[in-house]
Amino acid sequence: MAGFSLDDLERIVAERARSGDANSWTAKLFARGMEKAAQKLGEEAVETVIAAVKGDTGELVSESADLLYHWLVVLTIAGVPLSDVLEELQRRTTQSGVAEKASRSQD
Repeated sequence: MAGFSLDDLERIVAERARSGDANSWTAKLFARGMEKAAQKLGEEAVETVIAAVKGDTGELVSESADLLYHWLVVLTIAGVPLSDVLEELQRRTTQSGVAEKASRSQD
């Protein structure tokens, strides 16, 4: 699927969320709200970690796709555009990871 991006997925998620289609998993997640969407995101994160630890590349790819999808659902429900996350990541590239982490840590 050459040329497919997270921007494309973000657009698709938003379109399906607005569709109200009873057959759309995305529309159902939006109807159930943030709590359910965040729960699904957490489940997919755990499944992704398990696939990584098992060293199952195919499962890791599949679970990573689920994780990214549910992450974008959560961002969309929260009204946070993907571009805000990407801007934050870009901002962080201007300093070392150790320095960036230290700037967030109050321990």
